[in-house]
Amino acid sequence: MASGSTYGFFCNIMSIFDAESLIRYGGLLIILLVVFGSTGLFFCFFLPSGGVLFTAGVFVATGGLGNNIFTVCTLLVLASFLGNMTGYWFGLKAGPSLYRRKDSRFFKRQYLTATEEFYNKHGRMALIAGFFLPIIRTFSPILAGVIRLNMRRFIIFSFTGSVCWIISFALAGYFIGLMPFLKPWLKYIVGGFILFITVPLIFRIIKGLRGKREDTGQKDMRA
Repeated sequence: MASGSTYGFFCNIMSIFDAESLIRYGGLLIILLVVFGSTGLFFCFFLPSGGVLFTAGVFVATGGLGNNIFTVCTLLVLASFLGNMTGYWFGLKAGPSLYRRKDSRFFKRQYLTATEEFYNKHGRMALIAGFFLPIIRTFSPILAGVIRLNMRRFIIFSFTGSVCWIISFALAGYFIGLMPFLKPWLKYIVGGFILFITVPLIFRIIKGLRGKREDTGQKDMRA
């Protein structure tokens, strides 16, 4: 009996990482909560929001959700934007204490200064492309609040990023859902789609960071 209950508990825990199980269990409400949490609550970075969005589109197409795609996308954009604003507010409140904190082995104020310069130079990429990258989509708005990124700029880019992220994932799932013969391959399609979207962005960011390091190194050598 104990082993059976332990196995059941383990299955319930693992279902958190299964987008289809999450949606079947909580419907549209759980989708909105996952998107809200993963775009601004630091303790929700592990939620599979990309897979949830894609699968939500599939469910709309197949009748699994009692809402049309326009309504679902609109509510999801709102949830994503509010999640970003929550993360920004948290970073805004925590920021001053971080700037006053003394340098230590694990913390240096120059990191915050470097991040601020990065946002000032590449704010659009950081805030819009960040939605498509796991973990980064959660911490990006918090960091923007910490460095006190211009509120108007943050709102514009956050809303734009939310729209691009939600529409691309949800509509991709929606159109796949209109093709019943692809249902047996759905999990593979979800994984492949997420990799197709995120991998090029990751390489682009890494390339940009390497270029910045090389420029910094050349400046140091000249100095």
